[in-house]
Amino acid sequence: MLKILLLSLGGLVALVVLIAFVGWLALRGPDIPYDKLEAQYANSASHYADLPGDVRLHYKDQGKADGPVLVLVHGFGDSHFSWEGWVARLSDRYRIITVDLPGHGLTRAPDGYQATADGYADLIDALAVKLALPPFAIAGNSMGGGVSWQVATRHPERLSALILVDAAGWPASTLKKPPLAFKLLQYPWGRAFLRSIDNKPLIRSGLLGQVGDPDVITDAFIDRWAELQRAPGHRAILMSIQPGKHSQATKEVLAKIKVPTLILWGEIDPLLEVDGAHKFADAIPGAKLIVYPKVGHLPQVEIPQRSADDVATFLSETAAR
Repeated sequence: MLKILLLSLGGLVALVVLIAFVGWLALRGPDIPYDKLEAQYANSASHYADLPGDVRLHYKDQGKADGPVLVLVHGFGDSHFSWEGWVARLSDRYRIITVDLPGHGLTRAPDGYQATADGYADLIDALAVKLALPPFAIAGNSMGGGVSWQVATRHPERLSALILVDAAGWPASTLKKPPLAFKLLQYPWGRAFLRSIDNKPLIRSGLLGQVGDPDVITDAFIDRWAELQRAPGHRAILMSIQPGKHSQATKEVLAKIKVPTLILWGEIDPLLEVDGAHKFADAIPGAKLIVYPKVGHLPQVEIPQRSADDVATFLSETAAR
């Protein structure tokens, strides 16, 4: 009887392994070469900067060439395309630089690159040196918000203004309702699995759950997001990042920020809940807070007109001081 039971159990385990293997075969997604991605997603506004750490950073430089500079930093798994709505609405007044962080978009990084918020902040500083930028405003969403406030604390001389859009930083308000992909990132086997598959189904479910209006997440939006993650080396870098642990804000650190600061937040953000917005506003001296009802984690995508208008008003008021 015991022998039969063990044989049955062994057969069940073998079946589970087989099903898992077949599932992996169905989902696996090989790298997409950079030249193919660049042919599809780069354009005349695209530029590349060779930066420390053997990083070839892709950025787009658009808008009014002699206008005040606005640097835009995307979130985890995203790319510079996240800011298209703002670029369309603000480029008549500002020179807008949108970046792809290492592990994202069209930026190339060496094998073994370790992504951290402070390292990303230092890359923004290095780009500013490379481009000889005057003091600029910086805006960041989610992880990019964490990078942006670290630019403000690590390189304060660079900035004229800071804009945090559903920004990462506060441990108590980070990832209370993580999507499945973020849950898998907590485990070595989950990271190994995600490194080898086409994550489009997980990306689709994750993005649709992050916004108040799912209609803004189109098939083309999801396809682009998924394809750019399959650039060579990107998934390895993404799997090395622990969402919610890349920047830990404290009142003492944020109190050092002296530039005018605007905080924009979606009221129903399920990833970074709105109490984080109030913590940032309380910690950063003189910060202005705007909370958007019925908006989720990506205000720049969900309500590009309204959020861009609020940014323009804030920057105009800042320049007039």
